[in-house]
Amino acid sequence: MFAKVLNRPVFASVIAGVAAATLSACSGQPGASGGSGISGAGASFPAPLYTKWASAFNQAGLGKVNYQSIGSGGGIKQIKSSTVDFGATDKPLKLDDLNASGLLQFPAVIGGVVPVVNLAGVKSGEVHLTGKILGEIFLGKIKTWNAPEIAALNGGVKLPATPITVVHRSDGSGTSFLFTTYLTAADPDWAKAVGASDSVSWPVGLGGKGNDGVAAFVKQTAGSIGYVEYAFAKQNNLTTTLVQNKAGKFPEPTAAAFSAAGASAPWTTAPGNAVLLIDQPGEATWPISAVTFILVHKAPANPEKVAATLKFFDWAFKNGDEMAAKLDFVPLPEAVKTMVREQWSQVQAGGKPVYTPK
Repeated sequence: MFAKVLNRPVFASVIAGVAAATLSACSGQPGASGGSGISGAGASFPAPLYTKWASAFNQAGLGKVNYQSIGSGGGIKQIKSSTVDFGATDKPLKLDDLNASGLLQFPAVIGGVVPVVNLAGVKSGEVHLTGKILGEIFLGKIKTWNAPEIAALNGGVKLPATPITVVHRSDGSGTSFLFTTYLTAADPDWAKAVGASDSVSWPVGLGGKGNDGVAAFVKQTAGSIGYVEYAFAKQNNLTTTLVQNKAGKFPEPTAAAFSAAGASAPWTTAPGNAVLLIDQPGEATWPISAVTFILVHKAPANPEKVAATLKFFDWAFKNGDEMAAKLDFVPLPEAVKTMVREQWSQVQAGGKPVYTPK
């Protein structure tokens, strides 16, 4: 069940959104960690939460964190080239890749990807979609909002004859990986024509950089549909649709629905911690739930920086659950946090762990 892109000028609103998603406690480009802080880069999916965590960490006088929201693909490249202290990705790397690159991968938080639309007079939760319909929309086969396939599922909803404008990511994206993994599981036509990856050949649509860019394009384009992490939908007051889950239900995209998806996840047995939460069972489960991950080198060239990185996430695991909940992210279960802390002993310098949780 689990498993290139069109570019358009990025409007000022998109640039502003990207800036807002950046953890600016320490200035600089990816890799410019400086003498007093740590640097990370990657997934835009968790950027709103990392912003909160980093600000509180800095205000507590514990250190500075600079995180560049450049997409999962960029984060993987940056950490593999050792130009940042940690990378972030929503697309988990396979164990062979982790071993070849000398990386440790650990989960940070759980969230959800939601379809968002711009339809006049339609409120969040009013439009119901299936994975099959979503696949056909993103293939360009379903072209208008009042198409029979959509109308049959949405009796009583006044659907306009507006043409559908698809909005997708223009960068290498873990959010795209999650969304296309879901489409691949739900729609055989999508699976055959496109498949699942962080960067695919989109059949139709406009490309936005980051979750911010997709949110901005949807907000300003009548008749559009895109996909973003739920926090971006909330922050931008976007209209969300409901999506049919494996049990045939249409749950609201909430922290509880994301948590339900993680209830039966194979946390202790997944190689490289590569847990996927796509299309999990349960009537209350959101079908496009996800774990987002952190990547660090096991034998870092700068042990102090990586020790500071682990200190930051250790602090976030202890103090950041309420901040996560306010953004509708789901904190990791305590048992998983304990497992992750034990795995940090694999990050070593001179034969000793660079950081030992207290």
